[in-house]
Amino acid sequence: MGEIGHNGGPSLEGGVSWRRHCWSSARERLLPVLPVEVVRLRVKRAKALGLDYRTYAGVRAATGHDVVAFLFSSNALRVSLLRPAMPEDRAGKLAVVQCGRLALAVAPLTPGMVEAANPVLDGAWPAPYALAGFGEMRDRLRAALGKVPSDQVILVGDLGLERDWCAAGRLAGYLPAERYFG
Repeated sequence: MGEIGHNGGPSLEGGVSWRRHCWSSARERLLPVLPVEVVRLRVKRAKALGLDYRTYAGVRAATGHDVVAFLFSSNALRVSLLRPAMPEDRAGKLAVVQCGRLALAVAPLTPGMVEAANPVLDGAWPAPYALAGFGEMRDRLRAALGKVPSDQVILVGDLGLERDWCAAGRLAGYLPAERYFG
């Protein structure tokens, strides 16, 4: 009989290669093996979304759903009062994305100003205030998403405060603007 707390398994002393084998085989059994055709379709879908496969696969694994829309902050789109037009590289990437493209206008910008910066957007709504409470953030994000399921939307932001919107809105994930547009 072992000591209190002992699970009756093999000793942790010695046998490093055996423990490595056990962990490796357990991990292999845990991860699903996808058919090559499915992987090819997912690589193609990731490219259509403008994502690298690793990011797309991570979102699929975490949520179990495909990405149906992106929610961009006006900061991520580089729209401001001083620069009302979106930079060409960002506008070009948004034009080819094959899913919904929604935006949040961070004050003092209005949704109309953000939509005018890029008419490819499917719509724009006011963003939660910088220090808004969790409930207010959730309500603003729900209004922006409408009937789109929140766990199928990726937030693309540019500031640390925007990362909190992802949790408040129960979104599929958060991507920094540099990573998405880079």
